[in-house]
Amino acid sequence: MIITKIALPRRTFIRGMGAAMALPFLDAMAPAMQAQSKGVPRFTAIYFGNGANMFEWTPPTEGAGFEFSPTLKPLEAFRNRTTVFTGLDNFPGTDQGDVGGQHPRAAPAFMSCAHPKQTEGADVRAGTTVDQVIAGKICRDSKLPSLEVSVDRNDVVGACDHGYACAYMNSLAWKSPTNPLPSETNPRFVFERMFGIGATAEERLARATENRSILDGLTQEISALRAKLGARDRTKLGEYFDAVRDVEQRIVKGESTNSTFEVPDQPVGVPASFREYAELMFDLQVLAFQADITRVSTFMMARENITRSYPEIGLPEAHHSISHHDNNPVKMKAYAKLNNYHVDTLAYYIKKLDSIRDGDGTLLDHTAVLYGGGMSDANVHNNYNVPVVVVGGKTVQLKGNRHVKFAKGTPLANLMLGLLDRFGVHAEKFGDSTSVIDLLTV
Repeated sequence: MIITKIALPRRTFIRGMGAAMALPFLDAMAPAMQAQSKGVPRFTAIYFGNGANMFEWTPPTEGAGFEFSPTLKPLEAFRNRTTVFTGLDNFPGTDQGDVGGQHPRAAPAFMSCAHPKQTEGADVRAGTTVDQVIAGKICRDSKLPSLEVSVDRNDVVGACDHGYACAYMNSLAWKSPTNPLPSETNPRFVFERMFGIGATAEERLARATENRSILDGLTQEISALRAKLGARDRTKLGEYFDAVRDVEQRIVKGESTNSTFEVPDQPVGVPASFREYAELMFDLQVLAFQADITRVSTFMMARENITRSYPEIGLPEAHHSISHHDNNPVKMKAYAKLNNYHVDTLAYYIKKLDSIRDGDGTLLDHTAVLYGGGMSDANVHNNYNVPVVVVGGKTVQLKGNRHVKFAKGTPLANLMLGLLDRFGVHAEKFGDSTSVIDLLTV
C-alpha cells in the first residue's frame, strides 16, 4: 500500500540556475493506494573490440545450470539473469570483396548486422543499429532519445584503417544506415548533457574550476519537494541526489589529474585508470536510467584496434597487440586476463543496476544488457562464433541461467531480432537474419 502526500506526474523536473533535473520514480508518481508501477524497459549495448580468447570465454557445459568459464566468472553472481550465446556469426563483418578493414567493420556490423561500405569519405553506410530501433520504440517521451559513450578517444577524422572512415571505428550506434552517432568520451560533458549547465566551452571551464554541485542551485526546490513527500520517497530522493553528488565529485577528481586545462569544444579531464573511467561512465548511464532521462544507452568499453594498455592489472602491452597472440601461451593468458577484467567491470554495472529500486523491482529487473564483440579470435580477425552475453530482468522476460549453443552458420542477427521482439518491435527481418531467436523459450 502506498500513501503519499501529493501526486506527481512521472515526468517531473526540478529547475534552477540552468539545470533541469529529472526525478527517479517515486511512490508519489503512482496513484494513491495502488500498486507500484511495473517500471519501464531499458536497453544497454556494451561493446569490446579486438575479440576474445574463446578457449577461456566459452562455458564448458551447455543448457541450464551451465558451468561458468574463467572469463565469464564475474557474472556468476547474476546466473539467473545471464544467458551466454555461442555459435552466432557476425557474417556482415567479414571481408566480402573489400581490402582489409576487419576492425572498422566489426562494431557496426555487430550492432546493425549489415555490411559496412568501404569508404574514406562522408558517404559512410552500414545499417540502423539495434539500439536505435529499440530507442524509436521506447524513448519517444524521454529527454534524450539515447545516450552514447566511450572511454577511448575518438577525435580522429578521415581514414582510420584500410580505406574505412573513422566513423566506423568510433560509432557504435547508427541512427540510420548513413548517420553514425558519435560517442562522448568526457564524463562532464555527458553529465551536463543529462542535467544542463555549460553550453559553451567557457561555461564548462567555469563549472569545472568552481567546484560547485549542480544541486547547489536547486536547494530551495529540493527542500520544497521533500516537504511534500512521504518518508520512503524522501529516502529514495536522498539516495538519488547522493549518487549525483558522487558522480560530480569523481568527475572533478578526474579533471584535477590534468596538469593543464585548456578551454576546448568538449571539456577535458578523465579518471587516470581504465576501471575508474569505465565505472564513472557506467554510473552516468545508471543515473540516466534512474531519472528516466533516456531508456537506451550504448557504451564502447574498448574500441577496435585500440592501443590502450592496462598496467593496473600487470598488462603494459597494448590491447590490440595482445589480441595478436600468434597462439603464444603467455600472450593467450594475457588476452584472457584482459577479457576477464572487462567482464569484471561489466559486473560492476550489473550490480549497480540491481541496487537501484525502480517501480516494483530494480533497474536490472527492467533492463536488458547486451555485451559482446564483433570478432572472436582477433589473431586471425575471425568474425564467426563471436562472444555474446545477454543479462536482463523480468520486465523484458529474459530467461537467464542458460548457455545456448547454435548450429554453425547461425546469424548473430537472429539474436538481435529476438531482442527487438522483447521490446515490442516485431520485425520480420533484421540485417542478415534467417529466423528469430525466441528469448522466452531458448
